[in-house]
Amino acid sequence: MPKGKIIVVTAPSGSGKSTLIKEIKETFPKVLESISTTTRSPRPSEEDGKHYFFIDKEDFIKKKDEGEFIEWAQVHDNFYGTSKSFVEDNLSQGTSILFDIDVQGANNLKALFGDEAKVIFISPPSLEELETRLRNRATETEKTLETRLKNAKEEMKSKEKYDYLLINDDLEQAKREIIAIVKGILS
Repeated sequence: MPKGKIIVVTAPSGSGKSTLIKEIKETFPKVLESISTTTRSPRPSEEDGKHYFFIDKEDFIKKKDEGEFIEWAQVHDNFYGTSKSFVEDNLSQGTSILFDIDVQGANNLKALFGDEAKVIFISPPSLEELETRLRNRATETEKTLETRLKNAKEEMKSKEKYDYLLINDDLEQAKREIIAIVKGILS
């Protein structure tokens, strides 16, 4: 049985990553979305075990120290990680996995899997547009917004080093582009 493919989508917050990942999931329903473990609080629409596995910091650090995560990162004062057994079991069964992770996590997966992990970086047209999108979401405090924008500036510096760069300045065009990219990865 052929091994599953690793598709990684990363982007600064507010780049349209969630919308584009939704498009991938609708177009390729057999691709399994990786469910990360996190220490951040759930948003009102999120369910434990569906969107994330929500645990406290002590449990996360214990699992990290025991080597249970294939990758992990600290982002915006919270921890995120991907279960090693979840990934290995699915890939060996021929299931392709879609990762929705930050730049640190993408770098970790790329370091571990090399060319097996195909990373798509979604970029906003500009940092100014990114700030507008984040403000329009109205889900951030001013302090969190500043942190996200500072992190986005750093993340944008490495956008050229990934397998694919998609600039999301026209959502419908970006949807068509990401579907074509994923189709190519899976073929």
